[in-house]
Amino acid sequence: MIANTIDQEIKQAMLAKDKARLRGLRAIKAAILLARTEKGSAEEITEETESKILQKLVKQRKESSDIYKQQGREDLSLIEEEEIAVISSFMPQQLDKSEIEAVISAIIKSSGGNSIKDMGRIMGMANKELAGKADGKLIAEIVKAQLA
Repeated sequence: MIANTIDQEIKQAMLAKDKARLRGLRAIKAAILLARTEKGSAEEITEETESKILQKLVKQRKESSDIYKQQGREDLSLIEEEEIAVISSFMPQQLDKSEIEAVISAIIKSSGGNSIKDMGRIMGMANKELAGKADGKLIAEIVKAQLA
């Protein structure tokens, strides 16, 4: 579980006075605490849930970074990029495009999908199979391309 590691990493970052790493670690800790307390769930967070939280944090920071770049605020964009690097270090290894295509191709063959009408069903299966290992947007693009 990431939650246990995060506390130790925060202490190390504080001792090293590594502000960028500290920001990223605190963001992860805050998101995990929020997930634990929302909807009154007292149970422990699973690794799959942690992975989704981390993906969401990275996605938010990428979007913010893009907006900052469009507005010419490279200083703020750099902060977001530093946090992305810290958060990404706790995520499972991401698959490359060819690996994702192979997995989706196998899912399509096994499910008998052959038209764009099957996209919803195949997306559900692909998202389950590739949870935490690939970006949802990329999965959708590949599924659409292979079904078209």
